[in-house]
Amino acid sequence: MKTINKVLLGLAVVGSLTVAAADGASLYNKCAACHGTTGEKKALGKSAVIKGWEATKTVEALNGYKAGTYGGAMKGLMKGQVNSLNDSQIEALAKYIEAQK
Repeated sequence: MKTINKVLLGLAVVGSLTVAAADGASLYNKCAACHGTTGEKKALGKSAVIKGWEATKTVEALNGYKAGTYGGAMKGLMKGQVNSLNDSQIEALAKYIEAQK
């Protein structure tokens, strides 16, 4: 029974890693309506194009939006979009955006 539990635990960990790896892409779906499918658009004609931003830049921006310390015209809208994201989700999203070259 212990062996079966260990195998199931191992499968659960592998499954979670797969979900975490795909997380950035699925999280970005929420962003695509304004930023474009790869981040190629200025959101609502007002923001910077985020396609290919370095992950650290995106993490700083998203955390700044959450804290209310970053952003101009889009500050209020973005704060609402990122408030529910935790640190690992922000990191996954940032890595996904960075990969959009």
